[in-house]
Amino acid sequence: MKGRVDSGGRALVAIGLRATASSARIETEAWIDTGFTGDLVLPQAIIASLALVQSGTVNAELGDGSAVVMNTYTCLLDWFGVEQQIEVVANQGQIPLLGVGLLRDHKLAVD
Repeated sequence: MKGRVDSGGRALVAIGLRATASSARIETEAWIDTGFTGDLVLPQAIIASLALVQSGTVNAELGDGSAVVMNTYTCLLDWFGVEQQIEVVANQGQIPLLGVGLLRDHKLAVD
C-alpha cells in the first residue's frame, strides 16, 4: 500500500469503507496517527454518510490529557486487499485518523 505526504507534512493513506457487505463503498484518505493506539477514528459526517450503527462507547484520553466518552461504530475496512470488520471511534474532526492498531504486523516507511 502506498500513500502520500501532504503539504502539512502529514502521512496519508487511501482506505475503503462500508457499513455492510451489501452497502456502497466509499474511498477516503486517513492521516496516520502514531499517537492513537486504536484502529480508526472517523468524523461524524463520514459515519452518517455510511449510515453506520452505533455499537457502544469508549473512554478516551485526548492529546491535551482530557478524558472523554466517545461513540463507537462497526464498519468494514478494505485493508491490504482484505475486508475486515473493525470498530471505529467517532469524532467531530474533518479527517479520518488511522492508528497503530491497524499498523501492527506491518512496516511503515515515510519518505
